[in-house]
Amino acid sequence: MIATPIGNFADITLRALHVLALVNRVAAEDTRHTAQLLARYQITRPLLAVHKHNERSAAQKIINFLRLGERIAYVSDAGTPGISDPGARLVDEVQNAGLSIVAIPGASAVTAALSVTGHLANTFTFAGFLPTKPKQRNDRLQELAAHQETLVFYEAPHRTLETVRALAEILGSSRRILIAKEITKLHESLHQCRLVEAPAWLTADPNRLRGEFVLVVEGATSLPIRSDVHHYDIILKALLNEVPVRTAVKLAVVLTGVSRSVLYTSALKLIEGK
Repeated sequence: MIATPIGNFADITLRALHVLALVNRVAAEDTRHTAQLLARYQITRPLLAVHKHNERSAAQKIINFLRLGERIAYVSDAGTPGISDPGARLVDEVQNAGLSIVAIPGASAVTAALSVTGHLANTFTFAGFLPTKPKQRNDRLQELAAHQETLVFYEAPHRTLETVRALAEILGSSRRILIAKEITKLHESLHQCRLVEAPAWLTADPNRLRGEFVLVVEGATSLPIRSDVHHYDIILKALLNEVPVRTAVKLAVVLTGVSRSVLYTSALKLIEGK
């Protein structure tokens, strides 16, 4: 399993080039893309297509080649196979057949983005691509809302703005986000801001919504938690004793990082329970 550059061909490792020149054939997510990479380094090897639509059946072909004594390399389009890319099922099938797998590490958009986030890189949860349907996406974000680790997402250009708005609504608009676009490529850009500011920044220039994105979002604020009540209810209750409900919710969003919709619902319940 060989990691390949996520944009700049110069990021290929010496070990990756050595192994690609050593194997009998190269299995690839996109044979056309991989052919360009191999040609760049004057490597000629037979190519075998292994992508998300044929991974299971193609794995059996690879297993047959391996049993004949061949050495096979697998590469996805960019980055590390199996990380939001095909490859995981291939690994399972090969290991279940009693054959060995070797990792050839290299470029990964996750670690590249985290390396330029500063303190946000300490601990993290990699969430990959969110579901494309709004309800499923929002449900997944609700599951992640209480995580105190930094959250890392991948996103396609046509969904990035909608996703960032959902992040602000569900995770809380005061959290910080790093928007990393086209990492290692010609039009790479990095921008840090609060989630509340991110949609305006993205739409200020049409070019900002072009390319592949990694979104690195600050984790939930650590607060004392009581077993009988949500931690944010403690804050809400104190605020409701002093200010109107809308003001209490607005302040609680800033203090807790919890979304406005969740806090507003909780505020109404607290008022009814008085």
